[in-house]
Amino acid sequence: MSHRKPRPRTARRTAMRLGMLTTVCLTGLATVTPAGAVTGSRVTSGVGIAVDEARSSANPRHRTDYDDEFTIHQLGTALGAGVRNRAIARSTGCSIDRPCRSVAVSFQIVTVTGAARINAFNTSRAVNDHCEGCEAYAGAYQFIVATPYRFTLSQSTRNQLAVYERRLAALENSRGSIAAVKGNADALAAEVVSLLQAAVAAAPRGATVDPLGFRPTVTLRRHID
Repeated sequence: MSHRKPRPRTARRTAMRLGMLTTVCLTGLATVTPAGAVTGSRVTSGVGIAVDEARSSANPRHRTDYDDEFTIHQLGTALGAGVRNRAIARSTGCSIDRPCRSVAVSFQIVTVTGAARINAFNTSRAVNDHCEGCEAYAGAYQFIVATPYRFTLSQSTRNQLAVYERRLAALENSRGSIAAVKGNADALAAEVVSLLQAAVAAAPRGATVDPLGFRPTVTLRRHID
């Protein structure tokens, strides 16, 4: 039996807002995302924040559970950014003859312009709790596009990302091994990186908003458990 928590579409997730920072201090970006922060993004007083999470939980009532997030945050121009992404998968209390399977995968895409400092937190955790023969897989993929000039994703790039989002969601129906699910997620992440690199390379380069004029970068942070 497959059980998947309902999740809002990208536009709704992006529209959700977090609590604001009371002080703009780049040296304090490590604490801008509290442990219980709600999925969403905002820019407050020049500091961008983005938080995403995928969480699945399988148990004897729902022996197969899958959850994914595929969210785009375009933070615009910011002095700094604190971005957090995590995936948590747990299988609990099933038996060896009726094992559980729990899969959680989160893809977080963040674009930011002129950020002097980006504090990125990306983690995953997979747990089999009193669950002999069960499976749990958690994959957190964080893509950060940083440019010294104003940059937004084109409509064609967003359309292709929507295709990738559907492909990630399709992993819910995979009957392959956990290794196969991981391989498919890794392959999809590589395609996202290539697409973002091409988008940055093709974008018009206007006046820089960062006096250092650093080179634009596309960084993938990946954590698998």
